[in-house]
Amino acid sequence: MKTQSRYQKSLKDPKTGLLKPGSNNKKLGFRITRGKWAGKKLYSLTLEERTTCPESCHHWDDCYGDNMPFAHRYKTANIDLFLEREIASLMQKHKDGIVIRLHVLGDFFSVDYVRFWEEMLLTHPKLALFGYTAREEDKHIGQRIWLINNRFSDRCVIRFSRNKEYASDHLFAADESFQGEHFVCPEQTGKVKSCAACALCWTTQKTVKFLSH
Repeated sequence: MKTQSRYQKSLKDPKTGLLKPGSNNKKLGFRITRGKWAGKKLYSLTLEERTTCPESCHHWDDCYGDNMPFAHRYKTANIDLFLEREIASLMQKHKDGIVIRLHVLGDFFSVDYVRFWEEMLLTHPKLALFGYTAREEDKHIGQRIWLINNRFSDRCVIRFSRNKEYASDHLFAADESFQGEHFVCPEQTGKVKSCAACALCWTTQKTVKFLSH
């Protein structure tokens, strides 16, 4: 059974450059141009797939990280210390603030790690977060994610990867088999150039459906 990334040589120690500008990824884009976070700059963080993810993830065996041999995956030991410094530096550089996409690969790996992001949101009022998690809503890590989503609902939007419709203030991201109420990712269908030019994932409660990767 796979338990870590196929590309162990791509693992990096968390020192500098953990947060990559969205301009490095054509899907993401860099300058947010729509929605409540317009004007902020978009960055992303990539961790090691599987090692940080729950085994319950429905893409455990066919993670799209299997097709990303050149992605830099950061180890998690002491990552909070390096991220804290880097976030502070970027906040000084970008006066309108930044948005961090969590996580291109990987997932929230502990309750303490979720609390770190909660602390960053408290410390930096112009910081915003969005992303997706395979963590279960009723388990410890998932419950903590739900808490920061609700505490910072204007600046933190983490969707749970489930084939469900919005209910009880949980936001979801579904796969291509989902038939409930949803919108299909506009970037995947070519309706928008990038996430930065879309903003739907952090401005609507409706479930987003992603096409097969």
